[in-house]
Amino acid sequence: MFSYKERPIILQLMESHYHNHNHKINTMGQLKSLFTILFLIAMLPAVTFAGKIPAIIVFGDSTVDAGNNNYIPTVARSNFEPYGRDFVGGKPTGRFCNGKIATDFMSEALGLKPIIPAYLDPSYNISDFATGVTFASAATGYDNATSDVLSVLPLWKQLEYYKEYQTKLKAYQGKERATETIDNSLYLISIGTNDFLENYFAFPGRSSQYSVSLYQDFLAGIAKDFVKKLHGLGARKISLGGLPPMGCMPLERATNIGTGGECVGRYNDIAVQFNSKLEKMVEKLSKELPGSNLVFSNPYEPFMRIIKNPSSFGFEVVGAACCATGMFEMGYGCQRNNPFTCTNADKYVFWDSFHPTQKTNHIMANALMNSTFPHFL
Repeated sequence: MFSYKERPIILQLMESHYHNHNHKINTMGQLKSLFTILFLIAMLPAVTFAGKIPAIIVFGDSTVDAGNNNYIPTVARSNFEPYGRDFVGGKPTGRFCNGKIATDFMSEALGLKPIIPAYLDPSYNISDFATGVTFASAATGYDNATSDVLSVLPLWKQLEYYKEYQTKLKAYQGKERATETIDNSLYLISIGTNDFLENYFAFPGRSSQYSVSLYQDFLAGIAKDFVKKLHGLGARKISLGGLPPMGCMPLERATNIGTGGECVGRYNDIAVQFNSKLEKMVEKLSKELPGSNLVFSNPYEPFMRIIKNPSSFGFEVVGAACCATGMFEMGYGCQRNNPFTCTNADKYVFWDSFHPTQKTNHIMANALMNSTFPHFL
């Protein structure tokens, strides 16, 4: 990936080679070069944010949990090998990945720290959290019933920890500076997949109470209330994330019997429908909350582009994960000495049957930054 200083050079190359009125694209090689340059630019992180956002504050599930679950009594953990094998020092941290998660890359791209630490990790303190912290908990959801499945942190508890964080931040930075940090920080929310795959479609409780559409409305209502509470605590720059194409996770493909391992279309349709409801809710709510800069961040399309054309991004395997057999295993199912685990995770879109590899996270982070972050300027 190119550094920030290289982006203007690429733009100059485009201008000098393809926008000069005396120059025509008249060979396939030149046309291919143009498309290559356009693709590279699309994949580059935004370059105008450094210094404008003092911290990234994160809420959500395993997509953005950096290890909080290590410190609560739950089996939803990944603080053991081979998780983290491509992280700095080859260290398993509790991230459900072979390396960094998307928010780590976002923090680094914004000129903050190279990783966002977990709030419950005792090896970090408020001086670390002042530039970024995640309260996320793997296996959680909007619905409290989802977090109850594996006894993880519900969304309301994450908000309570955030209130505690504010108190610590004011003591550390002083009230005036802490208020500025709170006002100008970027708040990222990534959650929702578990509500459907680990709750609604896994147990009879919610599915006997709600149709899929009504359950989506129920979750969207919780999302709305959470954003309003966050705004009430001083948050202004808020990115509410949608669902990825969850029917294409290796676990769902493996259980899609009779299709040859195709994506589960119904689950993808539900993700699209729910994203649409969230987007409409965000658009309406942004007009109601004074001083807010609320944006819906949709990971569905950029992730689907990877799934549909993996070779364009340098991937070789999309239907199975790197870890173990690549079909069913995640968490404790990914054992250190499993002989089936791949040797090069960069060839795989997914690390385990539910979570992307570090390489996929990096691509997704760049795509979402380019599509969403300009709104926070």
